[in-house]
Amino acid sequence: MNNQNLIIYENKILYEIFFEIKEFLKFELHFMSKREIFDINNKKIDNYLILVDKKIPNLENQLNLEIAPFKIFQLVEKINIAFLKIKFNKQSNIKIKNYNIDLNSREIILDNKKMRLTEKEITTILYLYNSNNEVTVEELQNKVWNYQKELETHTVETHIHRLRKKISQMFNDNDFIISKKNGYQIE
Repeated sequence: MNNQNLIIYENKILYEIFFEIKEFLKFELHFMSKREIFDINNKKIDNYLILVDKKIPNLENQLNLEIAPFKIFQLVEKINIAFLKIKFNKQSNIKIKNYNIDLNSREIILDNKKMRLTEKEITTILYLYNSNNEVTVEELQNKVWNYQKELETHTVETHIHRLRKKISQMFNDNDFIISKKNGYQIE
């Protein structure tokens, strides 16, 4: 997962306090002004949480600091919890083709039909989906299965065959994972 980014909005004093203890924090620090905050999508900052004194309409991932005074380490704890919630919510709805993948419950969902997936099936689907090109069997062995010399050569093919069969039976979709000349792909 990407690094966590804490954005402190318009509160220079709080930013300076966090800057002094940044070596103890598990997130990157950023300060943003009113002008910069609405341009956050163009800044390519991923996995962020914005500390605000007052809620800003139409802006995601905010932690409101209206409740004060507080101890700094209590605030850090709230920030860490907020990052966990963001991660949980992000993992609850990954869109792939017409499907939703819920990593938290390990399910693939289409039109109110749900099917449980194994951890390896999820990892395979995500790896194929995030690859721009077809993925070879050797690459899947290396990246998904952490290839070991004793791994049989047909493990990947068998696993994908079973996964495709499950998806076909549940969702009547034979084109979710496509066989290509040199491997597999989700388009």
